[in-house]
Amino acid sequence: MASTPIFLRALEDSDLEFLYALENDRDIWGVSDTMAPVSRYALRDYLAHAAADFYEVRQLRLVICAQTDGRAVGILDIFDFQPLHLRAGLGITVLSTERRRGFALAALAAGLDYARLTLRLHQLYCTVAATNQASLRLFQKAGFRRVGVRKDWLRTAGGWDDAVELQKVL
Repeated sequence: MASTPIFLRALEDSDLEFLYALENDRDIWGVSDTMAPVSRYALRDYLAHAAADFYEVRQLRLVICAQTDGRAVGILDIFDFQPLHLRAGLGITVLSTERRRGFALAALAAGLDYARLTLRLHQLYCTVAATNQASLRLFQKAGFRRVGVRKDWLRTAGGWDDAVELQKVL
């Protein structure tokens, strides 16, 4: 089996400019429920507390790095952790310049392993815009199953979009 094109790592102080570019990419605001730019000040504060305990803050953000040179290409988020039910949400964002290179699928596979083996979660879920066919294919390829649709759930520049709910029992 070929080696994975990525590795996951914790956030570092040196990720400030990478996060600033990612968080302020207006093209992805619609999938991240963002409506305004994020300041470097807010991101510095976020980075200062990013190492907090998963059970306390109920979220974890890992940097997706290219195996070849270690550059940051995206983010894998595990969020909305529910300790009683051992489930959480999962999201992946890859820089627009780094898409279609296999990074997202490799990060998803690594994230699933981490959630199952390290965090010992029972299941993960995600919410994807019905028009985001690339993300729907990605999650379905990784074994997520469609479990429902929320009608007119996501506000877009052109009106409203349905949200597809997917889940994977680990």
